[in-house]
Amino acid sequence: MTEGSRHLARKTAVQALYQWGLTEQSADDIENHFINDHDFAGVDMAYFHHLVRNVPLYHQEIDSRLAPYIDRSMNLVDPVELAILRIGAYELEFESTIPVRVIIDEAVELSKMFGAEHGFRFVNGVLDKVAAELRSE
Repeated sequence: MTEGSRHLARKTAVQALYQWGLTEQSADDIENHFINDHDFAGVDMAYFHHLVRNVPLYHQEIDSRLAPYIDRSMNLVDPVELAILRIGAYELEFESTIPVRVIIDEAVELSKMFGAEHGFRFVNGVLDKVAAELRSE
């Protein structure tokens, strides 16, 4: 399994978690929708499944971890950037085998791809602070 397949899993999970954040559909419904309607060639399906199931499951804990570093109410954060932040914070807290730099670099890359023009700076700053709190690498 290549890092590219993990990147594709994160990329697809951002889209799924964006939908979850807007619609509050169940993780099952969203995952089924994505599996039926998207091309998963090259995607680490196990990791996609893992993120789409666990980020919603732990979203309150994740949001509590993010909130001190966000300068506005969580409901005012761009929904795409919030999905990216949630994935990054989840990985920082629960995926200790993934290096901090990989997590933050992936989040920044996804922000450049999907977020607002300078949203990657916001994502980088928030996740840097969360990483400093959670990890000492």
